[in-house]
Amino acid sequence: MSNWREVKTKDRLKIPAQKMKEQAPEARVRNMQEVPLGFTPEQAIQEAQRCLQCNNAKCIEGCPVGIEIPRFLAAVADGDFAKAVAVVKETNLLPAICGRVCPQEEQCQVVCTVTKALKSIENSVGIGKLERFVADYERIHGQAVLPPIPPPTGKRIGVVGSGPAGLTVAGDLIKLGHAVTVFEALHRPGGVLVYGIPEFRLPKEIVYKEVEYLHRLGVEFRYNFVVGKTLTIEQLFADGYNAIFVGTGAGLPKFMNIPGENLCSVYSANEYLTRSNLMRAFDFPLSDTPLKASKKVAVVGGGNVAMDSARTAMRLGAEAVYIVYRRSEKEMPARLEEIHHAKEEGVIFHLLQNPTKIVGDDKGWVAGMEVQRMELGEADSSGRRRPIPMKGSEYFLDVDTVIIAIGNDPNPLIPQTTSKIRTTKWGNIVVDPQTQRTSMKGVFAGGDIVLGAATVILAMGEGRRAVKAITKYLQDDDWTGTPEPIV
Repeated sequence: MSNWREVKTKDRLKIPAQKMKEQAPEARVRNMQEVPLGFTPEQAIQEAQRCLQCNNAKCIEGCPVGIEIPRFLAAVADGDFAKAVAVVKETNLLPAICGRVCPQEEQCQVVCTVTKALKSIENSVGIGKLERFVADYERIHGQAVLPPIPPPTGKRIGVVGSGPAGLTVAGDLIKLGHAVTVFEALHRPGGVLVYGIPEFRLPKEIVYKEVEYLHRLGVEFRYNFVVGKTLTIEQLFADGYNAIFVGTGAGLPKFMNIPGENLCSVYSANEYLTRSNLMRAFDFPLSDTPLKASKKVAVVGGGNVAMDSARTAMRLGAEAVYIVYRRSEKEMPARLEEIHHAKEEGVIFHLLQNPTKIVGDDKGWVAGMEVQRMELGEADSSGRRRPIPMKGSEYFLDVDTVIIAIGNDPNPLIPQTTSKIRTTKWGNIVVDPQTQRTSMKGVFAGGDIVLGAATVILAMGEGRRAVKAITKYLQDDDWTGTPEPIV
């Protein structure tokens, strides 16, 4: 369709949505390779030609980093993939990551005109899949071109944490001519992108390639560097940094505080996924970080992390994996795609059920879990109907491993070691929502340390907002007023 721009709207709406090929469930459930296999160039071009090129593009408003989506899709439709990825990278330096893990169905695609016209999110223009395609095409074909970098400004910025917010800040500031150093507590970059998201959803090599691009731009990375322990925020300023961005994430796991959570083979999802993803426990004994060989696994929770944990347990050889969630499937916060993949792979869903205690054997290992059935009452503060226990409905679930995936709290280290930074009663850093400015002069923050556990793209959006404010601060040193803590 070489003259696709001349095709009428009603005819573009008839172009079928392209389906991305995937590994078959029976094959992928025993390997760690990526599940979706990506578009072919022909599929990408046809999918992009479904875009109506709206004058009032709501999809741009739906994107937290403001990608000019119609312009990017037009380049794909023309077969100019290099131009397409260049458009994306104007506002998003991590397109291969965002194309894979961001909930486009709740952001850019839900407001897509095609979605509304066809009354189906499944038939929206596949913006995320196309973002992934152009990023992969650039990487595979070695087409990455570095943007021009202006002369050094003489300003130094420290970025604490190399997750999505920190990487966004580093990439945007280095392109403005500032010197940028990223301080990462772990031995590899990427934060939650490498320790929290499994290989079959986001191959680590892709994260490292995105980070390599930042290296080439001039960003310095310092690993095994725990800000708050190795050096404090105050000491970084004393070393000559002009501004600091804190993006340390929400890495403190929550537990249910029920009997038996201290038994052996009870994991937080953080520990379980970190051992598998970052430490490659799935490759034991070639790697030196094992996980217990489990036969029957219960994963408590209903979000993406719970799906990741359950699908990982299947790949590590479990005979049965159960999702135990206290609400119905309608209230599950996990992406529909992740729920669908988990079901395809044989994960068993125990909905409207909640653990009351974990039972151990005489050696201190998990031997089972007591579960109580629930019913839904009125909506709570989250907008979802509140689960109410049903008296006398308890039963015993035969499992030998339990993974708690009910969320995380913010990393407390920097607030604990920097008294000038105000936090909420939950430990989130308090910021001005327009500038990401904290209560300490020269310090900005964003991502999960501010939002709680959120999405990759929302963290990146906060990073981009912080860059604008940091740029202004470096120019005029204005720091009037301080954000008040939320009580």
